[in-house]
Amino acid sequence: MATDVEVPTLGESITEATLGEWLKQPGDAVGRDEPIASLETDKVAVEVPSPVAGVLEEHVVAVGDTIEVGAVIARIGEGAGASAGKSEEKSEPPAKKAAAAKQESAPAETKTEAPDTDGPPLTLSPAVRRLVLEHGLDPSKIKGTGKDGRLTKDDVLTAAKAEKAEAREPSLERTEPPAAAPQSAPAVAGERKEERVRMTRLRQTIAKRLKDAQDTAALLTTFNDVDMTAVMDARKQYKELFEKKHGIRLGFMGFFVKAACLALRDVPSVNAQIDGDEIVYHDYVDVSVAVSAPNGLVVPVIRNAESMSFAEIETTIADFGQRAKDGTLSMDEMKGGTFTISNGGVFGSLLSTPIINPPQSAVLGMHRIEQRPVVLPDGSIAARPMMYLALSYDHRLIDGREAVTALVRMKEALEDPMRLLIDL
Repeated sequence: MATDVEVPTLGESITEATLGEWLKQPGDAVGRDEPIASLETDKVAVEVPSPVAGVLEEHVVAVGDTIEVGAVIARIGEGAGASAGKSEEKSEPPAKKAAAAKQESAPAETKTEAPDTDGPPLTLSPAVRRLVLEHGLDPSKIKGTGKDGRLTKDDVLTAAKAEKAEAREPSLERTEPPAAAPQSAPAVAGERKEERVRMTRLRQTIAKRLKDAQDTAALLTTFNDVDMTAVMDARKQYKELFEKKHGIRLGFMGFFVKAACLALRDVPSVNAQIDGDEIVYHDYVDVSVAVSAPNGLVVPVIRNAESMSFAEIETTIADFGQRAKDGTLSMDEMKGGTFTISNGGVFGSLLSTPIINPPQSAVLGMHRIEQRPVVLPDGSIAARPMMYLALSYDHRLIDGREAVTALVRMKEALEDPMRLLIDL
């Protein structure tokens, strides 16, 4: 008797999802609690486990279909593999059995067969599949570093670079000039290609939320620049001791989170939000950290960041980054948040105007550090590692004076990290 596989509860207020990909195909053996499908919700990808051990009999829905919580997506036959084998054995005629037995008892002939390269089907995300096709790679020859050995975008890019490097290396064994390569057919003049790819549910949600933020909030951005000399000197001086003691690298985000908490304490409206005709003030700081994931941007939340140490903040962020890459962040880890920090500098951004993450009222944008000439207090000019900071905020709640004050507080704390220690 087949067992139905239903869409599990996905979290508060989430009633439907999109089937992103099948991890198992009909006829595949599955174990109890083994993932058979991946669902895309508004925030994360959720794997659907098999409720029983058996063989996947059928897919009830197709990739891309929108399904509600509790809907049946597949059927698992318990012991289907064994029963199928027995039924085939019983239905086999006696003459055929005898012939098969005779063939097995006969000495095996020496022959060379082509190796069987048909292994279990690889599960590729849309982004990985697109990269594989773009670079013309064989995914079965690439070692996956993701969950359960799945391929990630980094795996494909690494393989592509390795293949290009091999192609550039001259052959030392070649003694004869290579034969002229056959000329490929000339491209048809004016031929242009297009590819249409369905937007993932996560990308659709990101697009909707960002547009809603623009339509609802009175967005404004204030800028400042920060001399990162003190922070970089502190990291250089203590990074080895910090990593030895806490088992995690001392990064920049710890300094920015602590500086933001200091500023939000002094300017509470930047950590508040509008709810109808009321303003909700928080006596805690839950920092949403924008993290790049294979399917889009996600924002896991560091809870009670104001009471966390540098080591706790850095450990939490590193864990979020790895699990965002693996697609294993949970819904609860991305709920809430009172303030967001987005680091576009890791991608080389010099300056940007980030959009707030509703219902939050402000977001801090970090950017790349570069050497720029700066006039020092004594009038001399020196090259300093400078970073532009951008604070976007909802002008309905936060006045310009408050926004600028909060950003200046962050600048002061970063240029003099001692303020973080003595609570200034």
